[in-house]
Amino acid sequence: MTTTLQLDLSPEFSYEEHDLAEQRDRDNRQKATAQRTRARIEARRANSEATLAEILPAEIATGDAWHVISSGDIDSLSYLAHLLKTTRMDYVALSTWCMAMEDIKQLAAWLADGTITRLDAYVGEIFPNQYSAEHAALSAIVRPAGGRVCVFRNHSKIFLCRARHRGWVIESSANINTNPRTENTTITADAALYRHHLAYFNGVRSFERHFDDWTPPHD
Repeated sequence: MTTTLQLDLSPEFSYEEHDLAEQRDRDNRQKATAQRTRARIEARRANSEATLAEILPAEIATGDAWHVISSGDIDSLSYLAHLLKTTRMDYVALSTWCMAMEDIKQLAAWLADGTITRLDAYVGEIFPNQYSAEHAALSAIVRPAGGRVCVFRNHSKIFLCRARHRGWVIESSANINTNPRTENTTITADAALYRHHLAYFNGVRSFERHFDDWTPPHD
């Protein structure tokens, strides 16, 4: 005897019901909540480095976080330069995948005139070989003040800045080299955030041993 098995291939619900379900999902996602982590948050747009002074306050007040989306020639060093216009830093740590010689010369000038007292640099693993002249120059300027150049698998773009009891963190998608790409950057004046990042970078061990005598900075 032959048995015929019949399958019901009709959908469990109509296309209209499916569309309504998708809409409900979208509505639920749009209702997700967010908690503000800083007392004051500001957002600005910038087309070139020259506009930073116009859109940012001369001094980033404690508790403030300024968010900038840029589409011009602004690299992350420009934001450090903005802070240094009004505040001399006891300590700065920079993290970048790569950087240009002109930027190292600027850092050297800040170290020489006391705008920055001590500098630590965290760079990507490509830096010593693909940017050998820059690596040598950066090592030469940080060593006299007790800093180091740490080479590791790094792609973060961060500045940590301290002036006495105050701390700032610059978090950016941009490396320390000018390019015409759209980049996003946040400057936060918060000592606790500064210490959070500093603890991580203090614990990073370099692929190289050129700075084995390095002493981590205090927070």
